[in-house]
Amino acid sequence: IFTFSSSKSSDTLPSKDNPSFSYATARSFNTASKVTKGLITDFPLVLYNGVFILDGKSNKPLVSNMFDETFFMLFDDLINNNVYPIVYSIVDGEEKFSYIKSKCSSAMNDFILTRESDSRDNPVGSVNDLKKGKPFYITCIDTPQKLEPLYRKYMSDYHCVYSTDIYSGEQWLEFMPKSATKSNAVLQLKELLKCDKIVAFGDGVNDMDMFCMADECYAVSNAVDALKEIATAVIDSNDNDGVAKWLLNNY
Repeated sequence: IFTFSSSKSSDTLPSKDNPSFSYATARSFNTASKVTKGLITDFPLVLYNGVFILDGKSNKPLVSNMFDETFFMLFDDLINNNVYPIVYSIVDGEEKFSYIKSKCSSAMNDFILTRESDSRDNPVGSVNDLKKGKPFYITCIDTPQKLEPLYRKYMSDYHCVYSTDIYSGEQWLEFMPKSATKSNAVLQLKELLKCDKIVAFGDGVNDMDMFCMADECYAVSNAVDALKEIATAVIDSNDNDGVAKWLLNNY
């Protein structure tokens, strides 16, 4: 995300001469900080598709969008349909992702392996253990036959992202609170930084709502087709540093 005000503001606020760059990701701070290593992240960050806006300096949430009590109805319905999710929650003051190892699909196990040595990793023994803490994000990785009906059932009640992962080819269904979207979080960030223009970049289905509210939006060339169709323009791929090149050429 690239934000600025059209008029010159103070040295601490973005302007056309002093713009602000941030990122909005489905990742947590743990995994995002690994793939953004080298960036000086002393700016607010949008994480978990808009569940949190995090202060990049203190690592403390500036905005939190959590599930309410309807989470338990949704969760029970997933279990009744033999879908055992990964549940992201705040447990005893710490961020955890919980799952029942024996109930994981092979695709879920592959994903969990990519998070080895992650301090949030929290395998549990029972369904009740998955309900502990304050939940804010649910990830289901399973077959389309199981996941699509659940997506259609709940798509108006929650922020749902139903997509085929562009890297693994697996089918994902993610549930977040209705208020937790990249677009909502970017608008909150816009207000926080007192900006009047948003330029957005993306590659996946979960970037579409952010593209729809941005003043300009650029899809990398290896983005999903649906995103490229609504983009201001298509730029070089993320493998070829497309976003960095755009920034260098334009600002």
